[in-house]
Amino acid sequence: MGYRVAVVGATGEVGRAFLRVLEERDFPVDHLELFASEKSEGTLLTFKGEKIKVQALNKRTDFKGIDIALFSAGSSVSKEYAPKFASDGAVVIDNSSAWRLEPNVPLVVPEVNPEDVKDHKGIIANPNCSTIQMVVALKPIYDVAGIEAIVVSTYQSVSGAGAKAIRELQEQVKAWCEDKDAPHPKALPKKIAFNVIPQIDVFTENGYTKEEMKMLNETRKIMHDPDIKVSATTVRVPVFYGHSEAVSIKLKRELNVQEAKSILSKAKGVILYEDYPTPLDVAGRDEVFVGRVRKDLVFEPGLSMWITADNIRKGAATNAVQIAELLTQFAMV
Repeated sequence: MGYRVAVVGATGEVGRAFLRVLEERDFPVDHLELFASEKSEGTLLTFKGEKIKVQALNKRTDFKGIDIALFSAGSSVSKEYAPKFASDGAVVIDNSSAWRLEPNVPLVVPEVNPEDVKDHKGIIANPNCSTIQMVVALKPIYDVAGIEAIVVSTYQSVSGAGAKAIRELQEQVKAWCEDKDAPHPKALPKKIAFNVIPQIDVFTENGYTKEEMKMLNETRKIMHDPDIKVSATTVRVPVFYGHSEAVSIKLKRELNVQEAKSILSKAKGVILYEDYPTPLDVAGRDEVFVGRVRKDLVFEPGLSMWITADNIRKGAATNAVQIAELLTQFAMV
């Protein structure tokens, strides 16, 4: 059986990754429609050797006949158009932050809470990229030993801020190599080349950024644990693809390092390194990579570890396609 699939935001980084992942995973697409803004109308994208023309989203008023719609076009677009797709019969899998904390919208990581897909009412939210890779690695440990608290510092690539941020890093490095002044940053709050920026998204009243609060609130929702504590510091680094995280956890019961490694080595979607993975190691991969597992020296009982994943794939496109696969497995489309 094939499905009629739409991709909204098809010309963006994640939109193009949707097409690659759908093709690589051989998702049963019977018909594919691509949507983007008016400025991208007419762009040709390739799927399974076929050139498909991108449509202007705002010129369509009827979305009937679409089974699954993969959205990566920003919160405002999702707020306006996801309900329209859903009311016309599609299941929307949205990559923006628009619906993640809505009580009636499942927030799903297939390795962690697949059954939540069954509770959808037309829209399913894809979590934040940093949250996804963290919960994939921590849920197997949570199930065995429980987790009271998480302290995480992230090292997030510029691709997480979109194509403009990628170009900014390229231009700034080129300017530095040529001993020229780099253009003033626009996509990121400060110059990123040979720098780190401890701000992702805007600051909230408590001094944490929205990105950092997402990691708290989304983790609680995905894990179905409103009491778990999360303190995050999210940092942009001059890496093109791949997010990394230094994570320390306070456990509810003792779990030694070898036990933790054994659990992680068998965990779905996790690849355990004896040393450590880097963003270059994981680029283009769909798994979550974990290394440097060790006893934490502050939390007792506790563990520390290093987590890395491709933010455009597992952190966005692959997770969404995996959700679509769950819909087909549960016969919900």
